[in-house]
Amino acid sequence: MQYRIFICFLLFFIFHNPFFIPNFVPYLKAKNMDRKKFLKSTLLAGVVGAVAPQVLNASNREAIKSTYDKLMQQVGFTAEGSNTVNHLPNKNIKTMNTVIHKAETRGHANHGWLNSHHTFSFANYHNPDRMHFGVLRVLNDDTVQEGMGFGTHPHDNMEIVSIPLEGDLEHKDSMGNTTVIKEGDVQIMSAGTGVTHSEYNKNKDKQVKFLQIWVFPKKRNITPEYDQISLKDIEKQNEFYQIVSPNKDDQGVAINQDAWFHLGKFEKGKSDAYKIKKEGNGVYAFILEGEVKINDEKLSRRDGMGIWNTDAINVKATENARVLLMEVPMSM
Repeated sequence: MQYRIFICFLLFFIFHNPFFIPNFVPYLKAKNMDRKKFLKSTLLAGVVGAVAPQVLNASNREAIKSTYDKLMQQVGFTAEGSNTVNHLPNKNIKTMNTVIHKAETRGHANHGWLNSHHTFSFANYHNPDRMHFGVLRVLNDDTVQEGMGFGTHPHDNMEIVSIPLEGDLEHKDSMGNTTVIKEGDVQIMSAGTGVTHSEYNKNKDKQVKFLQIWVFPKKRNITPEYDQISLKDIEKQNEFYQIVSPNKDDQGVAINQDAWFHLGKFEKGKSDAYKIKKEGNGVYAFILEGEVKINDEKLSRRDGMGIWNTDAINVKATENARVLLMEVPMSM
């Protein structure tokens, strides 16, 4: 009832305010709408919350939950740091646990300008069994069309890692950074107290493909930070090499979490062992290309496998392969 009263007052304001109409009519024309269509869209679809900020040019920062709070609530983390959902260690079970996400079971959204596959629940894709792996909340496999991109939008208290797989993206943020990330780079943004940014494919003749990875932070409300590096000088063949770590003096970019990311490019028949760096952590393997066996489990391109309650895993390439390992805490 209160919601309907609010809509009525807002619509009365829209259609009877002489200051507002000159700004509102061009907005309707731009959206190819008349007043009847606007009323129908507003009353039936309940989109006032989405439309009004654009028309009124008002700040909606307080009305929108923070990135951190919204996603924490979705996965079930509580203020005490406990968790009621899956993919967390059972202290009563000492044997290794695993979860496998085949490529074809991922969520999918094709927006035309953006084609995205979601390993975990994201936007309109919701699967209560696929909310996260420990503090790893988002793993999106994105393709951005020529001349398109993500407009300026806010984040707070989230560690956001981007790994370009093909092409390049122009990055701009409220910290004053304007850079280009390309294949062979890794980028991290610690959103902390709050940051806005955009990512655009400025190329007119080729797509951009990249991984978008979100990790819950170890410390909240830090000063926002940004970094990116080229992997050209540190990449290795037939073994894993580190690209993300919690130590700023260590190899790779620094993350505000007890997390380590490694990449590995393997020829058929080659293998490497990965040892968990911190007790209580798990590791999520994402197969970028080719086929591998992880502890005798066969995985193919874009498959994912989470492993916890173990000290190490073994990865063997059954075909030429490229693999991303993400070691993360399994609880907050």
